[in-house]
Amino acid sequence: MSERVLVVVFATPVASFLLRYGKDLGYTTVLVEPDGARATDVENGIEAVSTVPGLGADADVVVTDHDRPELGEVLKAVLDHPARWVGVLGNPRHAGPHVIALKALDVPDTEIARVHRPVGLNIGSRTPPEIAVATLAGLLADRNGRPGGFEF
Repeated sequence: MSERVLVVVFATPVASFLLRYGKDLGYTTVLVEPDGARATDVENGIEAVSTVPGLGADADVVVTDHDRPELGEVLKAVLDHPARWVGVLGNPRHAGPHVIALKALDVPDTEIARVHRPVGLNIGSRTPPEIAVATLAGLLADRNGRPGGFEF
């Protein structure tokens, strides 16, 4: 089995739980935060990197803030790598702002289609820890080729 890498983009409350729980699940975790003022997840003892590192096919990437002005540029940098899975948190009833941001950067539709939204399992998550659990459960289900529900 190859090493599992979880790249969490933008330091947010959800990111903190994704990093903590991801580490517990055996992921090597990385926080990408371009804004130096937000670049530390003190609770998890993680210093962020400011740019997207080299990502292999073992990397799962979760963008935790779809309103950041850097969204398009960071996602474009992620899509330049063969990451296994890329997703952006957000309400599925609203259009994903990542699409407009990526189109403005001339990212091809085939690459934009690699970005999943919504992310995670539909368990009615509302709080940051619940959103992190739903997201990680969805990633594990996808990695294991499972539907992520109560059917076995």
